Amino acid sequence: MARRWTNDLTHTDVTPERVFLNRRQLIAGLGAGSIMAAAGRVRAQETLDPNDYEDITNYCNYYEFGTGKTDPAENAHMLTTEPWSVTIDGMVERPGEYALQDILDKMTIEERIYRFRCVEAWSMVVPWNGFELADLIQMAGVREGAKYVAFETVLRRDEMPGVKYPVLEWPYVEGLRLDEAMHPLTLMATGLYGKPLPNQNGAPLRLVVPWKYGFKSIKSIVRITLTDQEPPTSWNKANAREYGFYSNVNPEVDHPRWSQATERPLGGGLFSRRKPTLMFNGYDEVASLYDGMDLKANF
Repeated sequence: MARRWTNDLTHTDVTPERVFLNRRQLIAGLGAGSIMAAAGRVRAQETLDPNDYEDITNYCNYYEFGTGKTDPAENAHMLTTEPWSVTIDGMVERPGEYALQDILDKMTIEERIYRFRCVEAWSMVVPWNGFELADLIQMAGVREGAKYVAFETVLRRDEMPGVKYPVLEWPYVEGLRLDEAMHPLTLMATGLYGKPLPNQNGAPLRLVVPWKYGFKSIKSIVRITLTDQEPPTSWNKANAREYGFYSNVNPEVDHPRWSQATERPLGGGLFSRRKPTLMFNGYDEVASLYDGMDLKANF
């Protein structure tokens, strides 16, 4: 399956892995205005012994493992990721349960360096490994009339302590329009920073849609459904005023509780200035997907 997109980012743009892993502490320091405290943390991180990797706090917002910022890293080891399969159903020619290993055997895994932006007005550049979602959809075959792709996260109550609480309606679900899903930028990620995905980051298979906010990139996928109806999405169901179906990075549409017009890049230095947020996170090649749409109404 031929590669259909060329990345314009390089490893010189990448957010350092240690900053990525420690971003919760750094952001907390910056958000509180405690520059000296944050600087102290950065200096401490720079001198961390490599053996301290497992002690690093990860910031993942994987609520199935808890809402506390340290919960996913502490609890996600409970998730069994091998063997893994993905059910592909709905308006496809070849519905069924696809073993992940069989999928990977047919795919060319490549590295993609993507900008990744959270709603909370900070951004980073992450090297992901994976394959185009379009290749997986084409493997199953698209039936005429399909317009959307729905995704579902695994739900295992004995392995996911967070689902004991009604923080969201479980299982976590997301969705894309079919043309968004088939765009060559849309990735099914299997790793990051040259390593397999950690469980708290969505192992063994997650979606990455780099021109949308991070919560669209659903983790630990077990079902993909093609449909002719716009599918429900978890955060939209929880709070439609704050989280629309499209969730494109758009500096002209503020989150109801804060501006999204600027962002602070992580890894650019403690005293780096905020910079203007780019429409579609800088991926202008997706703009044609939304020709004629009111992107303030369809946020």
